Amino acid sequence: MANSADQMDGNHMKAKNHGGGVCLMSNVWRDEQHPSFINFISNFLCSNSFRLNFVPIAPDLIFNCGGLSVAFAFLTSWDCSNTSSIFSRVQKLKKQFANLYVVVVLPTKEQNDSFVQSYFRNGMEIGKPPFVAVQDIEMGFEKIVKIAHSRGGSNHFKFWLNTFLNHLQQLYQITACKQQDIISKLRTERKRSVQVMDAFRRVMSSVPGLDDHDANSLNQAIGSIEAIAKASKEYILENTDLSVEKAERIRSFFRDPKFYLSLKIN
Repeated sequence: MANSADQMDGNHMKAKNHGGGVCLMSNVWRDEQHPSFINFISNFLCSNSFRLNFVPIAPDLIFNCGGLSVAFAFLTSWDCSNTSSIFSRVQKLKKQFANLYVVVVLPTKEQNDSFVQSYFRNGMEIGKPPFVAVQDIEMGFEKIVKIAHSRGGSNHFKFWLNTFLNHLQQLYQITACKQQDIISKLRTERKRSVQVMDAFRRVMSSVPGLDDHDANSLNQAIGSIEAIAKASKEYILENTDLSVEKAERIRSFFRDPKFYLSLKIN
């Protein structure tokens, strides 16, 4: 008996290290079972990455897998003479736990017939909660673990899907903010460009005889006012459609003190 307990403690620690789900077992239910069966459960849980804890709970077992708790009433022996108390307990558990399953071990035809008759006699609603009939206790516990895995895996997928959708929404919001920021920067840059061009036109239109067309031609061919001021008459004539007279006026405007000191730029 001591060796069996030591082995269970060892399996408990190994299952903890796996970091899987959790199985909570009723202390009362455990004491009603044969130690060899509890040892089987401990080994089975360890191999399926569950850790086992013994606690005072109303159901026989509660599994938590993927964030969802599933409760089980595990009837390892069917007493044909005491069915009312069994179903009365199930009815109470059904009110306490949204996810409840009842696993019943029915190895003989007599027990199976007794279960069917008492099920309807006690006014049970089909599927609420679901009953699972098995032929032996080992099969019953394997069914329990499969149900826990199935329900927990489904819940884990929903959790992952919601997390993924939330992540997409955050990415969309970040992208939208970045797009808005880019649009804002483009608008600011456009406004600045317009202001620079207006200032350029005001300066160039101060040169006698130059109009907006001439200013645009100079801006496209030469560029800034500084570059135009340094450009020779020949360079202006080669790169724009301005006349010789206008090219000379531009040169005088930026280089002849008598010319530019007598002018005022609006």
